[in-house]
Amino acid sequence: MTQNVVGRFAPTPSGSMHLGNLFSCLLAWLSARSRGGRVILRMENLDTQRTSVEYAEQLMRDLDFLGLSWDEGPYWQSERGGYYQECLDKLAAQGLVYPCFCSRAELHAADAPHASDGDYIYQGRCRGLSEAEIAEKSRERAPAMRLRVSGTVGFRDLHYGWQEQDLPRDCGDFLLRRSDGVFAYQLAVVADDGAMGVTQVVRGRDLLSSTPRQLYLYRLLGLPEPEFAHIPMLLADDGRRLSKRDADMGLESLKERFSAEEIVGRLAWLAGLTDRPEAASPRELAAGFSWDRVRKEDVKLDRSSWS
Repeated sequence: MTQNVVGRFAPTPSGSMHLGNLFSCLLAWLSARSRGGRVILRMENLDTQRTSVEYAEQLMRDLDFLGLSWDEGPYWQSERGGYYQECLDKLAAQGLVYPCFCSRAELHAADAPHASDGDYIYQGRCRGLSEAEIAEKSRERAPAMRLRVSGTVGFRDLHYGWQEQDLPRDCGDFLLRRSDGVFAYQLAVVADDGAMGVTQVVRGRDLLSSTPRQLYLYRLLGLPEPEFAHIPMLLADDGRRLSKRDADMGLESLKERFSAEEIVGRLAWLAGLTDRPEAASPRELAAGFSWDRVRKEDVKLDRSSWS
């Protein structure tokens, strides 16, 4: 058994957890624990206007209720800005960072190219600005900071197999820091996972397309690359992604109707790990966990079965 696996939970404390969040946390926990690994807890509260300590404390109580223990943390991204700046400076020293003055309207214009997941593909509008142009624009507004990208990045996902992305074509130069000074998710998550020794990242497949650009950052920063496993999405009965506004699928509501073991068992069944939605603890499930048993297709929830 591999003993040095380090997984992590990295929730955003902007509301109560719903079934989709719990689904991801459970599979991350099982994947690490099934290999004798450790789990780190990190609160991704970069945007302190949207997150709160109260929600973070509730998240920790929820994880504890379900039996999803962690070995280290919680860490708080809001306290790690100095480290993110060091990483940004390291990239800038390689000549790979430039200021971007594009407005949100310009970036999301109807004629701007978009990737298959709906994200816009930055076309390098500010990439070639002269020093004089940068100085002039800086007097009008603070710039965001972008990373120059090049080449193709590929990786083998533990669940979905080989993935590959042409960075200039498929995502374009991406943000490292917003114009309001908040560091971008892509930089923060790579910096943190590298510094914390995370060796395995388990998360929803909606983030699969961001993995190549994160691997690009790992390599530029000289950080060890973790292995990645993406998982299917839990969808509402109308086919849309679950969100924190789905209060009836939130843990606070579910706890009124089900025990912790019943919730965990139903999630394991949705993942394909069990044949029936029977009560089970995470520890019981870890012994038989295998990525070969996890379904690949998204799962549409039947709300009536959770009532």
